Amino acid sequence: MKNNITKLKIFLLLLTIIGIGSGCNENQNQMGYDNKDLSISQVDTTSKPIDQSIANQAKEKMITKDEITDVMAVNTDKELLVAIKVENFNRFRLKSIEKTVKSDLEKMYPNHKVVVSTDKKMFWELEKIEQRLQKNNTNKKRLKKDLQKLESLIKEQT
Repeated sequence: MKNNITKLKIFLLLLTIIGIGSGCNENQNQMGYDNKDLSISQVDTTSKPIDQSIANQAKEKMITKDEITDVMAVNTDKELLVAIKVENFNRFRLKSIEKTVKSDLEKMYPNHKVVVSTDKKMFWELEKIEQRLQKNNTNKKRLKKDLQKLESLIKEQT
């Protein structure tokens, strides 16, 4: 009887070790995904009255950075508003990433006022604006008003 209990304990111990070992090795690259495989949404610039080619170029440029996982951008004639998502590990360096992205975009588009945010709410709001632009459910006046509202919210946070 004592021998059977000892065998059962050994069996359970081995089963636990195998379970833990196989669970840890399941997906080695789970956190280290490659953001180059992510697709960014492009706003069609051919049939829309509001040209978003600058925002599309900015998205393509920013998504190539390793620490950035997703980008949303919208532009008017004189402004470019960009919201970025950053990998969890890089969230400790949010301000420096935001600063480098802003300086890169200002160099690329010196004639535009560039506003960059890492805030998730701003990302969601820009996503909504992009969807309206895709569906052609907005005009220049409404777009400028929405971007001014977002800019004021960003200024309040800083």
